[in-house]
Amino acid sequence: MTDACFVHPRLAALYDPLDPDRSDLDAYLRMAREFGARRVLDIGCGTGVFALLLAEEGIDVVGADPAGASLDVARAKPGAGRVRWIEGDATDLPPLTADLATMTANVAQAIADPGAWHATLRGAHAALRPGGRLVFETRDPARRAWESWTREQSYVRADVPGVGGVESWHEVTSVDGPLVSFRTTYVFASDGEVLTSDSTLRFREREEVATDLVDHGYALEDVRDAPDRPGREFVFVARRL
Repeated sequence: MTDACFVHPRLAALYDPLDPDRSDLDAYLRMAREFGARRVLDIGCGTGVFALLLAEEGIDVVGADPAGASLDVARAKPGAGRVRWIEGDATDLPPLTADLATMTANVAQAIADPGAWHATLRGAHAALRPGGRLVFETRDPARRAWESWTREQSYVRADVPGVGGVESWHEVTSVDGPLVSFRTTYVFASDGEVLTSDSTLRFREREEVATDLVDHGYALEDVRDAPDRPGREFVFVARRL
């Protein structure tokens, strides 16, 4: 089940205004250039920020996401016609021969179910040409990022054009081994409506991810740091065999 923050139209429209700093995507754009990628599959593309950055570089981009409301936001952006948008996940793709497949931000961790995770790795493998690369990030569990997901430390208030004032914050609801569940609350000043979105992320160990990649037909080329979050993320670079 896709989180409400991505499928509810009122919440999907807030994704970009509440998280305007996407400097985390700079490293992915540099890797697309580093690998000479001309065809890219962006898995879990959401509101299309990264897909549109790639398209601006003249790259042939397919953006896939199961949340129709998020894709509606993406399709309404300038330049959206240069991207092929698919409503679905990595198991719903047409035949592709991508040079690079990406899962930016929380996408890999949001695929918390083991069966869905393995299916995603298989789907990305099928979409890549031989020698193409899969790149994604996941938080280092040892850093226990969820301990800062409190109302006090995550509270944001923003004035969103056309919407008005919006307050939001996160609160952890459960920690069960590698699974961390949390609730995001949104309060709209214009009419007082309160909406919530429940999410669960899986915090995978580095060795677990490496094993999964090898088991699904990839060679692990590198595990990099996220330049904007040093020491907090594993950025996996895997080559399709």
